[in-house]
Amino acid sequence: MAEAIIVAGWMDYEPGDRDTMLKALAELGRRTLAAESGCLDYAMTADPDDERRIRVYEHWTSRQALDAHFATPHIKDFRTAVAGLTRVGVSLTAHTVATSRPMR
Repeated sequence: MAEAIIVAGWMDYEPGDRDTMLKALAELGRRTLAAESGCLDYAMTADPDDERRIRVYEHWTSRQALDAHFATPHIKDFRTAVAGLTRVGVSLTAHTVATSRPMR
C-alpha cells in the first residue's frame, strides 16, 4: 500500500480576501471529497487570531492521489474563481506518513 500524505500549514490573504477564499475552499473541499476517493480529509479553516490566515489540513491516500487532484475540473474552477485574490504569505508542507496509530 502507498504511504499516505498529510498536507498541513497556512496561507495568508489580504483581510478583505480571506472570507471569499474560505468560501471557495469550502466548495472545493466538498467537490474534492465527493469526487476523489484518494482524499480522506480536506479542511481549510479561518485562524481565530489572525484575520489574514487560513489553516490547511489535507489527508491523501498517496502522492499519486494528491498529484491527480491538481488536474481535476474542480481545481480548474477553483483557480478561476480565486484568480483576483491576493495571497500575501504561505507555508504548506506535504508530509509522507509511513505508519499511523489511533490516539486515545
